[in-house]
Amino acid sequence: MMLDISNPDVLYQALLDRDPRFDGQAYVCVASTGIFCRLTCPARKPLRKNCIFHDSIGQCIEAGFRPCKRCHPLRPAAEEDPMIAQLLQALENAPDKRFSEPDIAAIGFDLSTVRRSFKRHFGMTFLEMARQRRLREGFESLSHGAKVITAQHQASFDSASAFRTAFAKLLGCAPSSLRQGGLLRADWIATPLGDMIALSSAQHLHLLEFVERKALPRELERLQKTVKGDLGLGRFAPTDQIEAELAAYFSGQSADFNTPIALQGSDFQKQVWRALQDIPAGEIRSYGALAASLGRPSASRAVAQANGANQLAIIIPCHRVMGADGSLTGYGGGLWRKQRLAEIEKVYQSKRAAPV
Repeated sequence: MMLDISNPDVLYQALLDRDPRFDGQAYVCVASTGIFCRLTCPARKPLRKNCIFHDSIGQCIEAGFRPCKRCHPLRPAAEEDPMIAQLLQALENAPDKRFSEPDIAAIGFDLSTVRRSFKRHFGMTFLEMARQRRLREGFESLSHGAKVITAQHQASFDSASAFRTAFAKLLGCAPSSLRQGGLLRADWIATPLGDMIALSSAQHLHLLEFVERKALPRELERLQKTVKGDLGLGRFAPTDQIEAELAAYFSGQSADFNTPIALQGSDFQKQVWRALQDIPAGEIRSYGALAASLGRPSASRAVAQANGANQLAIIIPCHRVMGADGSLTGYGGGLWRKQRLAEIEKVYQSKRAAPV
């Protein structure tokens, strides 16, 4: 009989029953603890509202969850393949190390073999796993009171030339064809949750996205058409302003964003985005509640679609919208970031509640 691994209720029951048939077929991420487990894990069972299910270990790691130390979800692959075991141990010994292909070769492994093996077992490469680990370690340092500069993970772009190459790939052109200047100018901003691309004109910020967002190439293509291809590298004043405001946000100083922004969407989308900006930092809304506040209580699906079309991450806070039961739902920057942003904003909620 085929196992139904697409139904979260079936998977939650399998978790409660520790059903061995589901072991390795799906994994549970527990939002309240930040860990992910096999469905046969002997640990105390989480509440249903705190459970997010994925069908691969890679998806759990990409969502920002760390492996459980009771059920050891990575162990079966390590026991099957000594190469995986050695590389996982290397990662455990140096979680902050910026691993590269030469590092793998220096250990004595064939790069293509490592890539295939990790993709087969985990749904991601070893280098992707190492990068996600650095991101998580950086955030955890920040959440335990470290300075932002201490928590800052090593930027994906070590230099302007590295950014030029990555940006050209997003645009589908050769790096040599990119030029400085343009009506819209792109630069990167490093944050504790990963690098972001900022795109601004002389007057407004048009785009602010995490570099891994899958919709980013499509968003850039639309903006490029808007300015008839006059899109280049560099920055205007709005990029400098949002960089400073993001630094204040992540350091717990201020959740106010005053950078002038350009909203490019339908009238309804703009309504939704403005309503999102009215949600105080640290508070959440459901899609239904947001739709009701706009006088369209039956438009929760349309509200969710408008959220997904937002191309100004953080400053238009679509991360403050959750499922009706308070559970995490889709977020273009990754569910793990949505969870981290909610945790960061508890500081601002506490400040509002504190007596003056």
